[in-house]
Amino acid sequence: MGDDCRSSEKAFPVYAVGVSDLETNSGAMTGDLIWDSVREEAKSEAEKEPAVLSSFLYATILSHDSLERAISFVIANHLQNPTLLAPQLFDIFCGVILHDPEVQRSIRLDLQAFKDRDRSCLSYCSALLYLKAYHSLQTHRIAHSLWNQGRRVLALALQSRTSEVFGVDIHPAAKIGEGILLDGATGIVIGETAVIGNRVSLMQGVTLGGNGKEVGERHPKIGEGAVIGVGATILGNIIIGEGAIIAAGSLVLKDIPPHSMVAGIPAKVIGYVEDKDPSLTTMKLT
Repeated sequence: MGDDCRSSEKAFPVYAVGVSDLETNSGAMTGDLIWDSVREEAKSEAEKEPAVLSSFLYATILSHDSLERAISFVIANHLQNPTLLAPQLFDIFCGVILHDPEVQRSIRLDLQAFKDRDRSCLSYCSALLYLKAYHSLQTHRIAHSLWNQGRRVLALALQSRTSEVFGVDIHPAAKIGEGILLDGATGIVIGETAVIGNRVSLMQGVTLGGNGKEVGERHPKIGEGAVIGVGATILGNIIIGEGAIIAAGSLVLKDIPPHSMVAGIPAKVIGYVEDKDPSLTTMKLT
Protein backbone atom coordinates (compact mmCIF):
# COMPACT_ATOMS: atom_id res chain seq x y z
CA MET A 1 0.00 0.00 0.00
CA GLY A 2 2.79 2.42 0.89
CA ASP A 3 4.56 1.84 -2.45
CA ASP A 4 1.29 2.44 -4.33
CA CYS A 5 0.77 5.75 -2.53
CA ARG A 6 4.32 6.90 -3.24
CA SER A 7 3.93 5.96 -6.93
CA SER A 8 0.70 7.96 -7.17
CA GLU A 9 2.11 11.00 -5.39
CA LYS A 10 5.17 11.07 -7.65
CA ALA A 11 2.98 11.70 -10.70
CA PHE A 12 0.03 13.39 -9.00
CA PRO A 13 0.98 15.52 -5.99
CA VAL A 14 -1.30 15.49 -2.98
CA TYR A 15 -2.83 18.81 -3.94
CA ALA A 16 -4.08 17.28 -7.18
CA VAL A 17 -5.19 13.95 -5.79
CA GLY A 18 -7.14 15.56 -2.96
CA VAL A 19 -8.67 18.41 -4.90
CA SER A 20 -12.21 16.99 -4.71
CA ASP A 21 -12.10 17.62 -0.94
CA LEU A 22 -11.76 21.35 -1.56
CA GLU A 23 -15.25 22.02 -2.90
CA THR A 24 -17.35 24.89 -1.65
CA ASN A 25 -21.14 25.04 -1.65
CA SER A 26 -21.05 26.92 -4.96
CA GLY A 27 -19.10 24.13 -6.65
CA ALA A 28 -15.94 26.22 -7.04
CA MET A 29 -12.62 25.27 -5.49
CA THR A 30 -10.68 26.89 -2.67
CA GLY A 31 -7.01 26.36 -2.03
CA ASP A 32 -6.67 25.20 -5.63
CA LEU A 33 -2.93 25.08 -6.24
CA ILE A 34 -3.25 23.92 -9.86
CA TRP A 35 -5.44 26.91 -10.69
CA ASP A 36 -3.04 29.17 -8.78
CA SER A 37 -0.18 27.76 -10.89
CA VAL A 38 -2.11 28.36 -14.12
CA ARG A 39 -2.73 31.99 -13.18
CA GLU A 40 0.88 32.61 -12.16
CA GLU A 41 2.13 31.11 -15.42
CA ALA A 42 -0.33 33.26 -17.40
CA LYS A 43 0.78 36.42 -15.59
CA SER A 44 4.42 35.59 -16.30
CA GLU A 45 3.77 35.00 -20.00
CA ALA A 46 1.74 38.20 -20.28
CA GLU A 47 4.67 40.16 -18.83
CA LYS A 48 7.09 38.63 -21.35
CA GLU A 49 4.88 39.38 -24.37
CA PRO A 50 2.61 42.26 -23.29
CA ALA A 51 1.88 43.57 -26.79
CA VAL A 52 0.76 40.18 -28.13
CA LEU A 53 -0.43 37.98 -25.27
CA SER A 54 -1.74 40.20 -22.49
CA SER A 55 -5.30 40.59 -23.83
CA PHE A 56 -5.43 36.93 -24.93
CA LEU A 57 -4.30 35.65 -21.53
CA TYR A 58 -6.65 38.02 -19.73
CA ALA A 59 -9.64 36.78 -21.76
CA THR A 60 -8.79 33.09 -21.48
CA ILE A 61 -7.42 32.81 -17.94
CA LEU A 62 -6.91 35.93 -15.85
CA SER A 63 -10.47 37.23 -16.11
CA HIS A 64 -11.87 33.96 -14.71
CA ASP A 65 -12.17 32.96 -11.07
CA SER A 66 -11.72 29.18 -11.47
CA LEU A 67 -10.24 26.50 -13.67
CA GLU A 68 -13.79 25.38 -14.42
CA ARG A 69 -14.71 28.69 -16.00
CA ALA A 70 -11.40 29.04 -17.83
CA ILE A 71 -11.58 25.62 -19.51
CA SER A 72 -15.25 26.24 -20.34
CA PHE A 73 -14.30 29.51 -22.06
CA VAL A 74 -11.39 27.98 -23.98
CA ILE A 75 -13.23 24.97 -25.39
CA ALA A 76 -16.43 26.94 -26.06
CA ASN A 77 -14.46 29.27 -28.30
CA HIS A 78 -12.81 26.35 -30.09
CA LEU A 79 -16.10 24.51 -30.70
CA GLN A 80 -18.33 27.44 -31.61
CA ASN A 81 -19.84 27.71 -35.08
CA PRO A 82 -22.61 29.85 -36.60
CA THR A 83 -25.31 27.79 -34.86
CA LEU A 84 -23.48 26.73 -31.68
CA LEU A 85 -22.56 30.08 -30.18
CA ALA A 86 -19.66 30.46 -27.78
CA PRO A 87 -21.67 32.18 -24.98
CA GLN A 88 -24.27 29.39 -25.10
CA LEU A 89 -21.61 26.69 -25.00
CA PHE A 90 -19.82 28.48 -22.17
CA ASP A 91 -23.00 28.51 -20.08
CA ILE A 92 -23.64 24.82 -20.79
CA PHE A 93 -20.08 23.81 -19.96
CA CYS A 94 -19.99 25.82 -16.73
CA GLY A 95 -23.35 24.40 -15.73
CA VAL A 96 -22.03 20.88 -16.13
CA ILE A 97 -18.57 21.25 -14.59
CA LEU A 98 -19.55 23.39 -11.61
CA HIS A 99 -22.16 20.82 -10.57
CA ASP A 100 -20.15 17.65 -11.19
CA PRO A 101 -17.38 17.07 -8.61
CA GLU A 102 -16.04 14.11 -10.60
CA VAL A 103 -15.43 16.33 -13.63
CA GLN A 104 -13.86 19.01 -11.42
CA ARG A 105 -11.41 16.44 -10.07
CA SER A 106 -10.69 14.90 -13.49
CA ILE A 107 -9.88 18.18 -15.26
CA ARG A 108 -7.15 18.75 -12.68
CA LEU A 109 -5.73 15.24 -12.68
CA ASP A 110 -5.71 15.27 -16.48
CA LEU A 111 -3.90 18.62 -16.45
CA GLN A 112 -1.34 17.14 -14.07
CA ALA A 113 -0.97 14.13 -16.38
CA PHE A 114 -0.23 16.32 -19.40
CA LYS A 115 2.26 18.42 -17.42
CA ASP A 116 4.10 15.35 -16.09
CA ARG A 117 3.97 12.95 -19.03
CA ASP A 118 3.87 14.91 -22.30
CA ARG A 119 7.26 16.18 -23.46
CA SER A 120 5.64 18.95 -25.53
CA CYS A 121 3.76 20.37 -22.53
CA LEU A 122 5.70 23.33 -21.15
CA SER A 123 3.33 24.19 -18.30
CA TYR A 124 -0.18 23.81 -16.92
CA CYS A 125 -1.07 27.01 -18.75
CA SER A 126 0.14 25.71 -22.12
CA ALA A 127 -1.90 22.51 -21.78
CA LEU A 128 -5.01 24.47 -20.89
CA LEU A 129 -4.61 26.90 -23.78
CA TYR A 130 -2.93 25.05 -26.62
CA LEU A 131 -3.20 21.25 -26.43
CA LYS A 132 -6.17 19.97 -28.38
CA ALA A 133 -5.68 16.59 -26.74
CA TYR A 134 -6.55 18.15 -23.39
CA HIS A 135 -9.43 20.11 -24.92
CA SER A 136 -10.95 17.05 -26.58
CA LEU A 137 -10.70 15.02 -23.38
CA GLN A 138 -12.44 17.68 -21.29
CA THR A 139 -15.14 18.12 -23.94
CA HIS A 140 -15.76 14.38 -23.68
CA ARG A 141 -16.09 14.65 -19.91
CA ILE A 142 -18.77 17.31 -20.36
CA ALA A 143 -20.52 15.28 -23.06
CA HIS A 144 -20.39 12.16 -20.87
CA SER A 145 -22.01 14.04 -17.99
CA LEU A 146 -24.73 15.32 -20.35
CA TRP A 147 -25.25 11.80 -21.71
CA ASN A 148 -25.79 10.48 -18.19
CA GLN A 149 -28.29 13.29 -17.54
CA GLY A 150 -30.33 12.13 -20.53
CA ARG A 151 -29.30 15.14 -22.67
CA ARG A 152 -28.06 12.79 -25.36
CA VAL A 153 -28.67 14.84 -28.50
CA LEU A 154 -26.58 17.66 -27.05
CA ALA A 155 -23.89 15.16 -26.01
CA LEU A 156 -23.77 13.77 -29.56
CA ALA A 157 -23.55 17.30 -30.97
CA LEU A 158 -20.46 17.88 -28.83
CA GLN A 159 -18.98 14.59 -30.03
CA SER A 160 -19.52 15.66 -33.62
CA ARG A 161 -17.93 19.08 -33.10
CA THR A 162 -14.98 17.55 -31.23
CA SER A 163 -14.37 15.23 -34.17
CA GLU A 164 -14.59 18.11 -36.66
CA VAL A 165 -12.43 20.57 -34.72
CA PHE A 166 -9.91 18.38 -32.89
CA GLY A 167 -9.83 15.22 -35.02
CA VAL A 168 -10.76 13.07 -32.00
CA ASP A 169 -13.90 10.92 -31.96
CA ILE A 170 -15.01 9.73 -28.52
CA HIS A 171 -18.56 8.49 -28.02
CA PRO A 172 -20.14 10.35 -25.08
CA ALA A 173 -21.16 7.07 -23.43
CA ALA A 174 -17.54 5.84 -23.21
CA LYS A 175 -16.25 5.73 -19.63
CA ILE A 176 -12.84 7.33 -19.12
CA GLY A 177 -10.96 7.44 -15.83
CA GLU A 178 -8.85 10.27 -14.44
CA GLY A 179 -5.22 11.23 -14.90
CA ILE A 180 -5.47 10.41 -18.63
CA LEU A 181 -2.93 11.45 -21.24
CA LEU A 182 -3.93 11.65 -24.89
CA ASP A 183 -0.58 12.31 -26.55
CA GLY A 184 -1.10 14.16 -29.82
CA ALA A 185 -4.68 12.87 -29.96
CA THR A 186 -5.22 13.19 -33.72
CA GLY A 187 -7.08 10.19 -35.07
CA ILE A 188 -8.09 8.69 -31.72
CA VAL A 189 -11.41 6.82 -31.93
CA ILE A 190 -13.12 5.45 -28.80
CA GLY A 191 -16.36 3.51 -29.08
CA GLU A 192 -19.58 3.69 -27.10
CA THR A 193 -19.01 0.83 -24.63
CA ALA A 194 -15.26 1.34 -24.17
CA VAL A 195 -13.96 1.72 -20.63
CA ILE A 196 -10.57 3.28 -19.83
CA GLY A 197 -9.09 3.03 -16.35
CA ASN A 198 -7.21 5.69 -14.41
CA ARG A 199 -3.71 6.87 -15.41
CA VAL A 200 -3.84 5.42 -18.95
CA SER A 201 -1.77 6.95 -21.77
CA LEU A 202 -3.03 6.76 -25.37
CA MET A 203 -0.92 7.93 -28.29
CA GLN A 204 -2.22 9.42 -31.55
CA GLY A 205 -4.17 7.25 -33.95
CA VAL A 206 -5.37 4.73 -31.35
CA THR A 207 -8.66 2.97 -32.10
CA LEU A 208 -10.78 1.30 -29.42
CA GLY A 209 -13.44 -0.12 -31.71
CA GLY A 210 -15.83 -2.98 -32.32
CA ASN A 211 -15.13 -6.07 -34.38
CA GLY A 212 -18.52 -6.04 -36.11
CA LYS A 213 -19.56 -9.35 -34.57
CA GLU A 214 -20.82 -8.27 -31.15
CA VAL A 215 -23.80 -6.33 -29.83
CA GLY A 216 -24.17 -4.59 -26.48
CA GLU A 217 -20.76 -4.51 -24.81
CA ARG A 218 -18.62 -4.50 -27.93
CA HIS A 219 -15.62 -2.26 -27.23
CA PRO A 220 -12.36 -2.74 -25.29
CA LYS A 221 -11.83 -2.32 -21.56
CA ILE A 222 -8.42 -0.80 -20.74
CA GLY A 223 -6.91 -1.45 -17.32
CA GLU A 224 -5.34 1.19 -15.11
CA GLY A 225 -1.86 2.44 -15.91
CA ALA A 226 -1.73 0.94 -19.41
CA VAL A 227 0.11 2.53 -22.34
CA ILE A 228 -1.39 2.25 -25.84
CA GLY A 229 1.14 3.04 -28.58
CA VAL A 230 0.81 5.11 -31.74
CA GLY A 231 -1.67 3.71 -34.25
CA ALA A 232 -2.60 0.67 -32.15
CA THR A 233 -5.98 -0.86 -32.98
CA ILE A 234 -7.87 -2.75 -30.27
CA LEU A 235 -11.13 -4.35 -31.38
CA GLY A 236 -13.99 -6.08 -29.61
CA ASN A 237 -15.17 -6.53 -26.04
CA ILE A 238 -11.74 -7.56 -24.79
CA ILE A 239 -9.74 -6.72 -21.69
CA ILE A 240 -6.35 -5.04 -21.73
CA GLY A 241 -4.90 -5.83 -18.32
CA GLU A 242 -3.64 -3.27 -15.85
CA GLY A 243 -0.18 -1.94 -16.58
CA ALA A 244 0.01 -3.48 -20.05
CA ILE A 245 1.95 -1.87 -22.91
CA ILE A 246 0.60 -2.12 -26.46
CA ALA A 247 3.34 -1.40 -29.01
CA ALA A 248 2.81 1.06 -31.86
CA GLY A 249 0.90 -0.30 -34.83
CA SER A 250 -0.32 -3.42 -33.04
CA LEU A 251 -3.66 -5.09 -33.82
CA VAL A 252 -5.15 -6.51 -30.64
CA LEU A 253 -8.06 -8.95 -30.95
CA LYS A 254 -7.80 -10.96 -27.71
CA ASP A 255 -7.49 -10.29 -23.99
CA ILE A 256 -4.05 -9.10 -22.88
CA PRO A 257 -2.71 -10.19 -19.46
CA PRO A 258 -1.85 -7.52 -16.88
CA HIS A 259 1.68 -6.08 -17.03
CA SER A 260 2.46 -7.69 -20.36
CA MET A 261 4.02 -6.08 -23.41
CA VAL A 262 2.50 -6.98 -26.76
CA ALA A 263 3.31 -6.19 -30.39
CA GLY A 264 2.45 -7.31 -33.89
CA ILE A 265 -0.46 -8.05 -36.22
CA PRO A 266 -2.13 -9.80 -34.54
CA ALA A 267 -0.52 -8.78 -31.28
CA LYS A 268 1.40 -11.33 -29.23
CA VAL A 269 3.05 -11.14 -25.83
CA ILE A 270 6.74 -10.29 -26.23
CA GLY A 271 7.62 -9.52 -22.62
CA TYR A 272 6.42 -8.36 -19.23
CA VAL A 273 6.47 -5.05 -17.38
CA GLU A 274 7.62 -4.79 -13.77
CA ASP A 275 6.19 -1.33 -13.09
CA LYS A 276 2.71 -1.19 -11.60
CA ASP A 277 1.75 1.78 -13.79
CA PRO A 278 4.09 2.06 -16.80
CA SER A 279 2.12 5.14 -17.90
CA LEU A 280 3.54 6.93 -14.85
CA THR A 281 7.05 5.54 -14.74
CA THR A 282 7.61 5.82 -18.50
CA MET A 283 7.42 9.61 -18.17
CA LYS A 284 7.67 12.00 -21.12
CA LEU A 285 6.68 9.38 -23.65
CA THR A 286 7.20 11.44 -26.80
